[in-house]
Amino acid sequence: MTSKQISQSLQKGLIFAIVVIFIVLTGFHVIAATLVSKAFGDTVMRGGIPKISYMVIVYVLLGFWAGWSASDKTEKPLNRILQGVVVGFSTGVIVSLFDLLLGRLITSGVDARKYLSELSNEKMNYFLLNLGNRAALAHLLLSIGSGALGVLLAIFSQSSVANKFFQEVRSSSSRLINQYNDRIPVLTRKIIRYAFYAALLVILFMLPSRWGSYWNFVIGLVGLYVIAGIGLNIIVGLSGQLVLGYAAFFAMGAYSVALLNAPAPHNLMIGFWPSLIVGVIMAVLSALILGLPIMRLRGDYLAIVTLGFGEIIRILLKSDLLTNFTGGPRGIHDIQGPTLFGKTFSSDADYVYLIFACVALIIFLYDRLQNSRTGRAWLAIKEDAIAAQANGINLQRYRLLALCIGAAFAGLAGGIFAARNQFTGPNDHTLMVSINILSILIVGGINSVPGIILGAFTLKGLPEILREIENYRLLFFGMLLIVMMLMRPNGLWPSVRPSLEEEVSKMEAKDNPPQKRKKHE
Repeated sequence: MTSKQISQSLQKGLIFAIVVIFIVLTGFHVIAATLVSKAFGDTVMRGGIPKISYMVIVYVLLGFWAGWSASDKTEKPLNRILQGVVVGFSTGVIVSLFDLLLGRLITSGVDARKYLSELSNEKMNYFLLNLGNRAALAHLLLSIGSGALGVLLAIFSQSSVANKFFQEVRSSSSRLINQYNDRIPVLTRKIIRYAFYAALLVILFMLPSRWGSYWNFVIGLVGLYVIAGIGLNIIVGLSGQLVLGYAAFFAMGAYSVALLNAPAPHNLMIGFWPSLIVGVIMAVLSALILGLPIMRLRGDYLAIVTLGFGEIIRILLKSDLLTNFTGGPRGIHDIQGPTLFGKTFSSDADYVYLIFACVALIIFLYDRLQNSRTGRAWLAIKEDAIAAQANGINLQRYRLLALCIGAAFAGLAGGIFAARNQFTGPNDHTLMVSINILSILIVGGINSVPGIILGAFTLKGLPEILREIENYRLLFFGMLLIVMMLMRPNGLWPSVRPSLEEEVSKMEAKDNPPQKRKKHE
């Protein structure tokens, strides 16, 4: 190893030591060990301390990460192993000094919680593996060993054997897909796809009865955001219009159901289904009122106008001037749920069935729209509006149609949302709702239905799953999003269309190599 490599390894070891110390000072090491214990089927009571072995696993995993990151692909295996050892050694030395400090605090009787609320004696002893001063040596050995093992794992994963295995898997899967596409007619493939969707729906409709009320509520919320996300994708993903006031259409659906199907303030009580239809119509009408004067706007200008429209709707709903009509800041309570075939929807499981049915309907409609002449016109406008207009496509008409259809989907989601919660208020329709729905498209993948479903689960379902880590939930969630955007900038499940375009480009480059082009020129 050169002096430069040693210096870089020491620096990486310092960084990982800081990471380890940080998670201890914040008390996250106990939470991490608790999550590891769940993976092994060991349930730890809330606020309890897991077994020491789980803390060892957490520390070793951090060492693996440090060793893996220290591995330089260009170096020989022996040098790479030495780099992992150096990183582990530097991490272990600094953590060992930290161990001695913790041991000193414990023996001196200093209450560290006066300064760091999560640094109790119990948690400090847990990190010290109940070894006292011997923990310094234990952490040093664990750091060196796990760092070296992390490098060995990196070497194996990047070896010719592993690369050959992964290439064989990719080629085999591609070959099977090509054989499937070549041998099976298009109509048969569609039948198989819809049969798969039908089987999936049957399975999904069996699950709510097995879930608890809490998870039915979470899954229902995810489903509502899937509906709204698909609606916004029609506007943003297909027609290329950046809309930031999408929550206004959501509010139209919610308040229509609330005003027409709640005892106060008007006691109209016309029923859920008629009020839901009215909510969808009101959302479409608001899209028409907004869209007619602004369809010639583009990009940031359109985004600013729609943002202003969303805020105007929210402020009007919140204003004291309309309190007697909309309920004002207090919102509308006791919204009645739907009744179907004599059964009143009262539990979260009932609403999950309704939401699943709506999601299936919306996905079907979206699939038909995307592959229709209208869908192709939207994509043409998005790619090149001038060329699309030159080919006879009415830009304003198709853009307005996209806005109205997207608003209808939002109105549907908003109406079900209000009925399920039995309440709606101005705080349910803030700018953050619009941002969340737009983020679902970015995280999941624009123009990808599976991506939208995955994005909705990531942004709305994952925070609920991470509720176990409470104070660290936003930190952990933010880290996951950063890693995702760095590794998957096109989304977790991007649309297949860009990949097809890339394949066409590759085929063109293969048919017309640079040498051939130069010769031709």
